[in-house]
Amino acid sequence: MTDELYLPDQGDGSYRNPVLCCDYSDPDVIRVGDTYYMTASSFNYVPGLPILTSADLVNWRLVNYALPNIPEPGYEIPRHACGVWAPAIRWHDGFFYIYYGMPDEGIYMVRAADACGQWDAPKLVRAGKGLIDPCPFWDDDGRAYVIHAYANSRIGFKSRIGIFPMSADGTHAIGEDKFLFDGTANHPTIEGPKVYKRDGWYYIFAPAGGVATGWQTVLRSRRIDGEYEDHIVLRRGNSRVNGPHQGAWVTAADGSDWFIHFQSRGLYGRVTHLQPMAWQADGWPIIGEPVAGETYGTPVETWRKPSQTHQPPLSLQCSDDFADSLGLQWQFMGNWRADFYAVDGGLTLAALPAPNGILWNCPHVLTQKIAAPDFTAEVTLDARALQIGEQAGFGLIGGQYAYIALRRTAAGMRLVFVQSDGEAHQERVCEEIDAPAEQLALRMVLQPTGDDTARAAFAYQHQGDWRRFGEPFSPARHTWVGARMALFAMSLDGENHGGAGKFGPFRVTKA
Repeated sequence: MTDELYLPDQGDGSYRNPVLCCDYSDPDVIRVGDTYYMTASSFNYVPGLPILTSADLVNWRLVNYALPNIPEPGYEIPRHACGVWAPAIRWHDGFFYIYYGMPDEGIYMVRAADACGQWDAPKLVRAGKGLIDPCPFWDDDGRAYVIHAYANSRIGFKSRIGIFPMSADGTHAIGEDKFLFDGTANHPTIEGPKVYKRDGWYYIFAPAGGVATGWQTVLRSRRIDGEYEDHIVLRRGNSRVNGPHQGAWVTAADGSDWFIHFQSRGLYGRVTHLQPMAWQADGWPIIGEPVAGETYGTPVETWRKPSQTHQPPLSLQCSDDFADSLGLQWQFMGNWRADFYAVDGGLTLAALPAPNGILWNCPHVLTQKIAAPDFTAEVTLDARALQIGEQAGFGLIGGQYAYIALRRTAAGMRLVFVQSDGEAHQERVCEEIDAPAEQLALRMVLQPTGDDTARAAFAYQHQGDWRRFGEPFSPARHTWVGARMALFAMSLDGENHGGAGKFGPFRVTKA
């Protein structure tokens, strides 16, 4: 099944930004042969560490995940904003490596001979709270290092880049962590370092100034352990691209240089941009459209593609027939178990207990990212297998959320529209009627109201007519995560009654 909700490839040899109108936060990209590989933050959502591939840096396809579940205590429930932060992907000595930070646990590594195959179990490279944004580096002399940032929320400081040596096989730290660069004065909140070597110089690409208002900094030194010069290479300028934030330098097969990064877009999450990049005679790069009289660039809206290929324009997949397996676009909110779901010509979600009776606490909620500015999503729900005290439905989850659900009560089946309130996500029923049937089609339409805002309206179908249900809802991001569509079944009283919600094809089309 092919969705064409958002096409960055304009079909004439050019592209438009963002190249991924989707929440792939903290992207990192490498090229191996003729294929580009991307990974990104996944936080508490699993499977985690997405793997996307492209032939041209513009058209991307989600092909795999490197982390089936988070094998650390506590992730059997959703630990929102925790989990897997800001990974780096590298190809070294016949293996793909991904290093990622978990802000409460430490720095981890996974590896695989085939990025599209099975990845090894994670190895803890260095334990410690507040160690984030790791990037591995294998030097020409065989020595290996991890360069990283620090999370103020866990360690009590920020705006510094750190380094420690690791074993040549990349599995564990072999020396002390030390500060490499202090950006407090000129590059506050410097983070997300990506390390490269060029013409005898060590370069560290790192954003600074904060996600919403910052810039891209490049550091360089003749020694891996410094001292480092600093240079700003990309600013927002007069563009509409706030940030622009954390990303990766990659050289195309034709020798051209590119920089891929994210922009924070509210409910849409952190969308992915591609910028042209050029090295100057003084050994510093400029990213984006050069600014006359300046040593930095600004983000481009459209540009010629990195290379001319025969790959047709691609849009990320959103729809799912649930024929024999879940589409890769789906992720659970916490570590998943085999009893969460079944797929066999449809999707069955077990109505497992909801901690405190609210959706926000359920690991078994099945979610997918928003992948277009506006769209219509429809799904059929068969609630006949629900037991008393259970519900199943369709929602949009973010900093606030709303959903439409069929809920079986002692008095019969009810159709409810629910919204959450406040940081505790307390739920309130805003509209409720006797269900017109126990099998309904449900719909959500998302339409922009501004650059980074939108309204979602829910409806159900009865006797061939779509009937709006509940008031239009304004979704929002949650910390570093955009809003997500969600399918769910749950028990509201903390007991497992053995019921389930059964979902038919999930269709996402242009609004």
